[in-house]
Amino acid sequence: MVTRSLLVGSGAYLPSRVVTNDELAQTVDTSDAWIRERSGIEERRFAAPGELTSDLAIAAARRAVEDADIDPAALDLIVLATATPDHTFPATAAKVQAALGAFGCIAFDIQAVCTGFLYALATADAYVRVGQARTALVIGAETFSRILDWEDRATCVLFGDGAGAVVLRAGAGQGDATERGILSTHLHADGRQHDLLYVDGGPSSTQTTGYLRMQGKEVFRHAVANMAQVADEALQANGMSIDDLDWLVPHQANQRILDGTARKIGLSADKVISTVARHANTSAASVPLALDEARRDGRIRPGQLVLLEGMGGGFTWGSALIRL
Repeated sequence: MVTRSLLVGSGAYLPSRVVTNDELAQTVDTSDAWIRERSGIEERRFAAPGELTSDLAIAAARRAVEDADIDPAALDLIVLATATPDHTFPATAAKVQAALGAFGCIAFDIQAVCTGFLYALATADAYVRVGQARTALVIGAETFSRILDWEDRATCVLFGDGAGAVVLRAGAGQGDATERGILSTHLHADGRQHDLLYVDGGPSSTQTTGYLRMQGKEVFRHAVANMAQVADEALQANGMSIDDLDWLVPHQANQRILDGTARKIGLSADKVISTVARHANTSAASVPLALDEARRDGRIRPGQLVLLEGMGGGFTWGSALIRL
């Protein structure tokens, strides 16, 4: 018998403020057509003044816990992926823990930018597999609107705020790929690419938060190649092919990246979950937001094989193959 992490619940939260491309065009040198053509984005959500990353994370976490039908006191572990924490410290995960009443469980943040949720999921899965946690809450939450340079039209129109979460619970099985649970996770990083996507501030460098900076064409090129590679890696590790896959849930950075990745791995576009038009790029929140939406609207069903993947600043990239 082997222990596997079963995905038993999910939840999401989007701020109430909807910001359309036309609204941005009133203050930024851009247009709805320009944004749609380059990214596929039509609108995004922005957190309200005073609404923190922890607020978004708590709302998504509560919905995930409710969906899993568990008492928050049963949680052994909370891992929160974010590049926009409430404070330098303590961890935003600790604020979530306090709000949920899951006192005493392990709680910490992970920072891998847009791959953050995959890193957090892999970490929680490892805790479950070795028996250090039986029930884990994994969250991706961001308020990227707070680190955008509104004079840089190449970046400020691409991002939004939101949070998504999943609950994992230990389950026993034979370890066969036909059984439910996280089959494998695959994580990578290449720090040589730092200057292609980064924030130009931080406590030890500028003592300020800084703004997001990106070389879009280079990021696009690396994103398609790395996300295709890590998708193939996950399938090969489990003795599967692209034909076995029911759904791909990629990081929602840009519709052109989603389309390019699907073509490169030979996957039909109708098997790709896309929310980028309405959510924009919500960094670590994008994969769990898309996953929760597709679970709740009935596209992703129990027993199906789902591949999650993402790439972000660092560079970092990763994937997780899950049978729901």
